[in-house]
Amino acid sequence: MTIKQWQRRPSAFSRQALGAYAALIVYGSLYPFSGWRSLGIRPLAYLADPIPQYLTVFDVVTNVIGYMPLGALIVLALYPRWRGSAAVCAALLGGALLSGTMEAIQTYLPTRVASNLDLAANAFGALLGGVLIAPATSALLDRGLLRRMRFTWFERDAAYVIGLSALWPFATLFPAQYLFGGGDLPRELWDGLDPSMQDAILAWIPASWDFESWPDRLGALLPDESWEALITASNLFAALVLATLLTRERAPRIRIMIALIVTTLFAKAAVSFMQSRSGLTFDWATDGALEGILIGSVAAVMSVSLPRALRAACAGLALVVALALANLLPVNPYFDIVLADWRQGRYLHFNRLLHWLAWAWPYAALGWFASIAEHAWLARRRARRDMRDKSDKTAGKGRHKHRSL
Repeated sequence: MTIKQWQRRPSAFSRQALGAYAALIVYGSLYPFSGWRSLGIRPLAYLADPIPQYLTVFDVVTNVIGYMPLGALIVLALYPRWRGSAAVCAALLGGALLSGTMEAIQTYLPTRVASNLDLAANAFGALLGGVLIAPATSALLDRGLLRRMRFTWFERDAAYVIGLSALWPFATLFPAQYLFGGGDLPRELWDGLDPSMQDAILAWIPASWDFESWPDRLGALLPDESWEALITASNLFAALVLATLLTRERAPRIRIMIALIVTTLFAKAAVSFMQSRSGLTFDWATDGALEGILIGSVAAVMSVSLPRALRAACAGLALVVALALANLLPVNPYFDIVLADWRQGRYLHFNRLLHWLAWAWPYAALGWFASIAEHAWLARRRARRDMRDKSDKTAGKGRHKHRSL
């Protein structure tokens, strides 16, 4: 089938994915963003350095593979304005510029070493990714299965929701006290404060509230398994509703939910096996977690027939409850054992990235639900105003006819 020029459409999701992946590269290249210093070396001096005497195959292969998705996403994001060799050249140039900039900035980081070999490997990876994806770009974006699924199942403005739902399995990978219980950044920030700063903040809260005893009193209301079931179910329900909220009537919503659940659990088990020193692949599959998975899945399936606004409100409320519990419940003393068993080493940046994603994802989803609620409220307000104006005009015409008589 021949694709005409007017049928070629840019992919908003590809551009969003490119921005997100470029941000991940910046994060992985400059982490931990501390210890900056100048040794009097020009930032581009590494370009003239000799090739390192000792080469590590793992580092070279990692650099090549790490930039291949970047090159592929550049080609996809530029389509259809740039195609073929022009898009591949742009992928090479974009990968080289990003890598060269990161290597130059690493000159000022004590934990990093700027390397022209890394630059060459990264640029080659971007080129390789662009070369591999360029012949399939039209098939993927114009007439491929993914495009048909995208526009047959999802509405046109669903790119943000699709991207957020695609990140959900990754946001659940880092160990949490309760399965899927991310978003505990406020607790981390509070625990990181100086005790004097905590006392200064608590001084603004009425003493009768006894704020410091809230976690213990809340935790005593239910067993730990029940709290984990509630948190797991609430987060899973919100994620499944989010993934299917902007789907069309003929979309297989239940199959989409099942696919997201299976992908999430498989990724959780695989990463736990890879990261756990003692092979605790299913240490997260507690009785409370399994019960929460069942409850959240059943609730999401039963909500399919509800109006969209009501589904969004229920999912947003569930997410608020899960975030509140994740930050207020007392810390499980056995959770430190799980973290100690989690591998660091060469996976340090990967782990840190997963941790930040677990912190940020619930608030990104909650912000989207809040925007949906705002749009619905504004629409109802506009509808009431239009009805009031229409009734006023009708009443005015009636008075005018009465005067004429």
